Order: sequence, then C-alpha cells, then structure tokens
Amino acid sequence: MARNKFDVDETLETPFQAKHLKRTFDYIKRHGAKMLLALILSSLASVSSMYIPKVTQQVLDDVVPNKNLTLLWQLALLFIGIVIISIIFTVIRSRIMAHVSQEIIYDIRKDLFAHLQRLPFSYYDSRPAGKILVRVINYVNSVSDILSNGIINIILEIINLVFIVIFMYTTNARLATIVVAGLPFFLAFIIYIKPRQRKAWQAQSNKNSNYNAYLAESIDGVKVSQYFTRQEVNKSIMQRLATACRTVWMRAIRISNTVWLTSETITQIVFTMLYIAGVYWMTGGEMVSFGVILAMGQYVGRFWQPITNLANIYNNFVNNLAYLERIFETMDEPVTVDDAPDAATLPEIDGRVDFDNVTFAYEEGINILEKMNLHVKAGESIALVGPTGAGKSTIVNLLCRFYNINNGSICVYDNDGNSYDISKVTLHSLRTQMGIMLQESFIFSGTLLDNIRYGRLDASEEDVVKAAKVVRADAFIREMPDGYKTTVNERGNRLSQGQKQLVSFARTLLSDPRILILDEATSSIDTKTERLLQEGLNALLKGRTSFIIAHRLSTIKNCDRILYISNKGIAEMGSHDELMEKKGLYYEMYTAQAREQGLEV
Repeated sequence: MARNKFDVDETLETPFQAKHLKRTFDYIKRHGAKMLLALILSSLASVSSMYIPKVTQQVLDDVVPNKNLTLLWQLALLFIGIVIISIIFTVIRSRIMAHVSQEIIYDIRKDLFAHLQRLPFSYYDSRPAGKILVRVINYVNSVSDILSNGIINIILEIINLVFIVIFMYTTNARLATIVVAGLPFFLAFIIYIKPRQRKAWQAQSNKNSNYNAYLAESIDGVKVSQYFTRQEVNKSIMQRLATACRTVWMRAIRISNTVWLTSETITQIVFTMLYIAGVYWMTGGEMVSFGVILAMGQYVGRFWQPITNLANIYNNFVNNLAYLERIFETMDEPVTVDDAPDAATLPEIDGRVDFDNVTFAYEEGINILEKMNLHVKAGESIALVGPTGAGKSTIVNLLCRFYNINNGSICVYDNDGNSYDISKVTLHSLRTQMGIMLQESFIFSGTLLDNIRYGRLDASEEDVVKAAKVVRADAFIREMPDGYKTTVNERGNRLSQGQKQLVSFARTLLSDPRILILDEATSSIDTKTERLLQEGLNALLKGRTSFIIAHRLSTIKNCDRILYISNKGIAEMGSHDELMEKKGLYYEMYTAQAREQGLEV
C-alpha cells in the first residue's frame, strides 16, 4: 500500500518546472505594495552609499594636499548623513520584510493545510505522517525568506551593480574594465555548478524527510517501543538516518560553498590586478591619482559584493528548489474524492441504502469487492462479520465516500422516496447525516466537552451530557477532576482505551445521524460496561439504519441481518437464527467463539 517508508527516499512525481516559479509570484504579489516600498528604501540607501568612495577620493586628492579643513568638515557631515540615511532605511526595510516573510509563511501554510484537509484517505494510506508534516513546517519555513527577501535582494543587487558600474566608469574607465573582466569566468562557473547543486539539495531533502518520518513514528509508538525494549534498536536506526542526513548535507554544503569560494577568489585576483595596473599607470605618468586607485579599490569590493550576494541568493534559491518542489507537489496532489461539478445537496434521508454491482480496489488489479449487491431498508440494523481484510470496513468507508468506487453505484433515499447516487451529492450534505465511529478512537487535545462536541459545535452542554448518559460515559466523566471540563492531551493518554471509545461514541451520537456506522465500537470495553452500553445502543439504533462491524456475539446476534463478508463480497446473509440453521461460515465462526467463551450454542 505505502509508496514509501521512513527509510525509502521519495521520488519527485513531477520535475521542477518554470510554472512553479510563476506560482510563487501568486504569494509574492499579495504583498507587492510593501515589497515595493522596501525596494525603494533599500535602493535609496544603497545609491546614497555609493558616494562614500567619492568622499574618500576627494579627501585624498583635494582636502589633504590643500589642507582644506572647511571642505573636510563638509565631507565629514556628508559621510555621517549618508551612514544615518542608510541605517534608517535599512531598519525600516528589515521590519517590512520581516512582516512580509511571516505573511507568506501564513499564506502558504493556509493553502497547504486546506488542501491536505480535502485529500482522500488513499493519500494518507500511502505516506508516513512525518513526511507530510515536514512539508508543512520545515519546507515552508525554508522557502519563505527566499520568496520575500530573496526577490527584493535580487532586484536590489542588480540595481547596485548598475550604479556601481556607472560610478566606476565615471571614476576611471580603464580600471573599471579590469574590475568587470572577471565576471564572465564567474558566470561560466555558475552554469557548470547549477545542476550539481540541485541534485545535492534534492538528496538532502529526501534524507531529511526520512529522518522526520521516523521521528514522528517513534514518538507515536514510544509506548510500544518501551514495552518491547526496542530503545537500542531504535537508537541505531535513528543514528543511521541522522548519519545519512549529515552526509548528504555536508556534500550539498561543499558544492554550495564552491560558489562563494569562486567569487572570493576572483575578487582577490581583480583586487591584485587593479592595484598593479593602478600603480603602473600612476608611476608611468598616466592621469591616475592615489585617490582614484583607493576609490576604485573600494568599488571593487562594492562591485563583487552584489555578485557574491547574488551568488548566495542563487545558492539559497537552488537549495530551496527541492523544498518548493515538495510543497507544490503536495498542492498538486489530486483531490480524487470531491464534489462533482454539478453535485446536489442531499436532502434529509430516511436511511435506505442500495449497493448495486459495486467493485472496489485499493490497488489496481487487486479487488477487495466485486459486483457486490446489498439493499438495506430504513431502520434496519446490519452486522458485518468475517475474516480480517475481507472488506468489512471497506463497505462502510465506501458508503461514507471516503474512497471512490471503481464500478457500480451506491444510492441513498430521501423521505419522499427519491434515490440519490452518493457520488453526485455534496460530501458535506452526505456525511453530516451519518454518524461514524471508526475502529480507532481518536481523542483531540482539549476538554472532554470539546471532544464530544467536535462534530456538532452548536450543541449545548445539556445535549453533550445527554449523549454521554445514553452511551454510559457520564459516570466516569463526572469522576474526572473537572468533569466535562477536564483537559485531555493529544490522543487522550489520560483515558483508558474503553473510556476513549465511550467518548467517541457520545461524539457520534450527538450528531443525531440517520445512518449509524459502528466499526468495532465495543472492542475495548469491558463486559460490564458493554452491558450498560447495550442499553444505550438499543435506544440509539431505534429508527436508524445501522451498520455494525463487530466480533462480539452479543453485539451482532440481535441485528436484523448479518452479512458474512468473504471472497470479495457477501458470502452469507440472513438473521442469526437463519445463518445458524445453514451451518455455514457464520455458524463456524459463532460456534468457535462460543466455545472460547464457554457458552452453549
């Protein structure tokens, strides 16, 4: 089922394309006004600082030889003014971009989370939770800065380069030509290193994803690990994954650092050539002063600094390409279970259900159900029994349309007798009329009151208490320190498994469904509690269509019809007495369980 595990590298479903860059601008342009203001402020600060080498040149060529103190004070005040303006504009720009960066993080996370909420069960069936989580948190954090400051800095550094070149050529054209002569060599190196960088950071993304997947799995299963004293084995697995992360990260860093190293090397070579040429021309009688050489030396740093900055931005951009790929890959994951374009709102249903020639497979070519037919009357209770993996839970999952069927149809009926194919009605109008208690009782962090009211936020506290009393959860809740206001942590670790199921049962009952689905609802409840719960169940099931998946004899025995699911469909169907008379598969299952429990058949 799973396409990958924590120790299997992910492969990109789609290679990075130019359209992904276009999509990033959808987030950037939402904050275009703020980013434009930041760009203007940065440009003003940068252009004003270009005059500092000119000030240095004038001090050396005019103030020092002529001992002009008045001009010196004027130039000093100008220098201080330039520095103050640069600091003020830079601080304002930094604050603006800090806000923009966080807003971009918010926008991407909001869109990503909203899409994850709509993805079908099949998406989560095939991926470790940690690999999904790392995309929403780590990857979004990583790309936010490059999408905000990165774009601004690219434009700003290009503006800086243009003005620096202008200032250099107006200072001395021949020396300026020496400064820019190293640029073609640097561009050639960038073209050479680009594909290697991208592959290196893709590998780092894969290993980091694996590490997070195993970390999430280990935290979820820490109790089981301690039960079986797996700590040392788990530590060795984590060490192996961490070592893999470190290895690929170091390789990616080594490749990325060659960009900075190349830039610095070329800068130093240009510095050397500039001073050699400047001294040669100055001593040779050329019109090159010491102030001009010193000013050009400062411009060399200012010329190659934007190039180095662009190289670093390029590095960050290449590094984050792999993260952008993962983010957009998730956003592009198709929502295969969704409302049809012409989906209608399902009116109130009476509980009748028809399965007509339904065929379904989780994986292509391996059918779980084949041409299954089932017609359920309103208010009828249906028990689903059979071996593990036969398709019992699949049937109710298809009824709730958690998956799309491959062939056939599933229909429900309204109070006027009209039939509705569930694939042609909105998911919201369908699922709000179904009460579902899945095999795993999931408890959210918060109060018990909030957990029971999870599916019906407008329910009053009296409604919550009433539902809890019906399923016999009220007694243990009132014994908790704060009763219904007691706070439980994620997954309800303060509750026993049976208590968690009772809370989940109250949550399902509160939604007042027309069709009730119970998937192993009493599997973790002790016999005494089950007897109490059965009283509530009898009241709950009255007048409602119900599908009950259970192995306990007391739960299934009183159902109107019992379906033995096997061999890709319904192998046997009938009441308890009818199936016992047939002495088939159900009879064998029932008698085997009865003997285990010391009951008479």
